[in-house]
Amino acid sequence: MRFCQAFMAELFRHIGPDTDIPAADIGVGLREIGYLFGMYKKLANEFTGVLTGKGVEWGGSLMRPEAAGYGCVYFAAEMLATRQQSLEGKGCLISGAGKVALAAAEKLIELGARVLTLSDSSGYIYDQAGIGREKLEYLKELKNLRRGRLAEYVERYPEAVYTPVVKEREYNPLWNHRADCAFPCATENELNGRAARNLLDNGVTLVCEGANMPATPEAVRLLQASPILYGPGKAANAGGVAVSGLEMAQNAVHQQWSRPEVDAQLRQIMQAIHHTCLAAAAEYGMVGNYEAGANIAAFVKVANAMVEQGLV
Repeated sequence: MRFCQAFMAELFRHIGPDTDIPAADIGVGLREIGYLFGMYKKLANEFTGVLTGKGVEWGGSLMRPEAAGYGCVYFAAEMLATRQQSLEGKGCLISGAGKVALAAAEKLIELGARVLTLSDSSGYIYDQAGIGREKLEYLKELKNLRRGRLAEYVERYPEAVYTPVVKEREYNPLWNHRADCAFPCATENELNGRAARNLLDNGVTLVCEGANMPATPEAVRLLQASPILYGPGKAANAGGVAVSGLEMAQNAVHQQWSRPEVDAQLRQIMQAIHHTCLAAAAEYGMVGNYEAGANIAAFVKVANAMVEQGLV
């Protein structure tokens, strides 16, 4: 608390609802955002949407913790729809066991998919029977409330297999299992070239990134050279930022929207992002390349704005 307050004593001069908007990330959660926001209010003597990821009781948005995971799954659903497929019945590998991974698992279960794996820094679990609603609720309690390790999962559900982390291992064996879809939702560079080859060999037809840059450059090249659907995090992982924007909108009008309302808007945003990526890629002759489409669409938007505002 003292660190956050001291940090905000300088930072508050450089942020604002129309300047820069800090938000939570790895190592900065609801507790830290609370300390930072409380100090900002004290110094600025105002309540604004200057930080996002706030507590629901003091300006936060419902569904903000789940936003990145839900958004990633919505993006994946749109990708599959281009091939007249859905997530129903699909076997899914998920890495991570934090907010993004657990939320992605929840939405996948809701849409009829079968979640097979989750991981943390100590290892990963593989449950061939699928991680259903009851098992997911246990995992939420284990990770969010007790701060436990995934090894405890197999004590309760012995049909599952737990594989501990081996530091010398070249890649995460989580990506060895047969499945239809893969959702890297843990950390940067967690999916390397060998892991990408394993996914391709094991029948995976979609990789959708829930983490920031989880695939190495070698893995990205392999995925893009294959016929699978590859959704880069710069597009697929936009759900958290999207709901941060919705949180600011709610703060501006001093309202709190319902979960269904926020969820519906998030889904529409992810559908729009998907359409924008495909359209930009097709316009420049790179049909189906979501990474190129995301890069082109973003660059063109910024470049046009700079030209129109006389900044170049």
